Amino acid sequence: MSRPGQGVMMPVNGLGFPPQNVARVVVWEWLNEHSRWRPYTATVCHHIENVLKEDARGSVVLGQVDAQLVPYIIDLQSMHQFRQDTGTMRPVRRNFYDPSSAPGKGIVWEWENDGGAWTAYDMDICITIQNAYEKQHPWLDLSSLGFCYLIYFNSMSQMNRQTRRRRRLRRRLDLAYPLTVGSIPKSQSWPVGASSGQPCSCQQCLLVNSTRAASNAILASQRRKAPPAPGGAPAPGQNNLNRPGPPRAAGVSARASIPPGVPALPVKNLNGTGPVHPALAGMTGILLCAAGLPVCLTRAPKPILHPPPVSKSDVKPVPGVPGVCRKTKKKHLKKSKNPEDVVRRYMQKVKNPPDEDCTICMERLVTASGYEGVLRHKGVRPELVGRLGRCGHMYHLLCLVAMYSNGNKDGSLQCPTCKAIYGEKTGTQPPGKMEFHLIPHSLPGFADTQTIRIVYDIPTGIQGPEHPNPGKKFTARGFPRHCYLPNNEKGRKVLRLLVTAWERRLIFTIGTSNTTGESDTVVWNEIHHKTEFGSNLTGHGYPDASYLDNVLAELTAQGVSEAAAKA
Repeated sequence: MSRPGQGVMMPVNGLGFPPQNVARVVVWEWLNEHSRWRPYTATVCHHIENVLKEDARGSVVLGQVDAQLVPYIIDLQSMHQFRQDTGTMRPVRRNFYDPSSAPGKGIVWEWENDGGAWTAYDMDICITIQNAYEKQHPWLDLSSLGFCYLIYFNSMSQMNRQTRRRRRLRRRLDLAYPLTVGSIPKSQSWPVGASSGQPCSCQQCLLVNSTRAASNAILASQRRKAPPAPGGAPAPGQNNLNRPGPPRAAGVSARASIPPGVPALPVKNLNGTGPVHPALAGMTGILLCAAGLPVCLTRAPKPILHPPPVSKSDVKPVPGVPGVCRKTKKKHLKKSKNPEDVVRRYMQKVKNPPDEDCTICMERLVTASGYEGVLRHKGVRPELVGRLGRCGHMYHLLCLVAMYSNGNKDGSLQCPTCKAIYGEKTGTQPPGKMEFHLIPHSLPGFADTQTIRIVYDIPTGIQGPEHPNPGKKFTARGFPRHCYLPNNEKGRKVLRLLVTAWERRLIFTIGTSNTTGESDTVVWNEIHHKTEFGSNLTGHGYPDASYLDNVLAELTAQGVSEAAAKA
């Protein structure tokens, strides 16, 4: 499906603006840690535009219109968002869309996260979904936008194509985003004095720009005396999941004693690490004191990744799970026969196939396979069609032979339509060691339960023939990796299945890291783990009421079931 409503960026000196006399909807966006541009809400965008008209070189205090965004300031001159309590800086941009698209109509599409709250899609995805919705398409494939999800409008749900997991989605009417016509005068373009349009990234300029952003914005907020939302709640129609940065719930208690209206200064980076210079807190404090304003230092909460130290005598085996360690060595492929034999094992011939597409080669089933002339196998004629035994999906036999030959060739077959697995699926996980045991500490949300700790350790090595670049070295960053489960019935069930997945080499694989962008490195393989022991600041910790059910679904999608674990 085409990508309708694509945002148009026309940067001039760091600020985009539409062609003269062309109406466009303005959406301000910030760049998150995954390099994705996340939109501010329509109310926040209206506020930014109003400040922009008054002072194109000034700062925007986001807390004036959204109580959830109190720590955030936008410096219009450097086009960066600054978080006061942590010192984090993120780029922002002013993007434009067609007035007839979703933001111009005030339409927001959202998905339900694990905590039951609603999260807005990125703006280009929102526009694409709305476009398909208006055309009355029954479903939408988001793979063209880089996401392995299917949207079903009849059930208003989103499905992960790999795990088959479904989430609810909804269409919500909100305030329309601001409209602008024509270009912005040259006197309002920025950053001032920058001929390249990009702000300087040296430490000195970062320090000066950040300090100016913090001080100017706080002084401006004092002058304007803008009242916060009643009761500290967001303005009506606001989605607080759109706020930038990580969740702030864990930091509420740390600032509970700060008097209202007293700005908090960033002291997270006083140890000399991070993107903001340590002197920023001190310089901002001097400026605030000079203005006669009170100052209160705060420290942002840090994730609790590991439990307190545990002696060897306190470490116990997990009841119901034999042993405390599993090792994998070189790959042990099942000595299956040739690909034709594997395919025929799970297929039944269809004498009169229906006149529909083979979803592998996209040719009609009543015609020859698209692999005719490309792939030749004795006994497999290009026109032969078969039906998979359990799910009933039909394909050309030659197409399935080609698909199997390009895969792991482990004697198993996976339906490309519904992902049903035939046989025992194995992966390409490098050799390593998995340890598991009980420790006498409790996870958040499981106060009366001990904790299962899993330790994965994979060394660096050389890629084998089943890996992306055979013969080339691969790296293994962050090992040993510690993961945690509650020691209850469901937690032990998950552990048993994880042991099975480890033995089938399904937990990790070799690929490109989504976090660092490094290629030829060991990465997780679609089975999520909790690596944060005592908090959930990163989203990889507890409490998380739906995690155990979700990981069971992910294991099932990999062909790892409780019946297989007992076998």
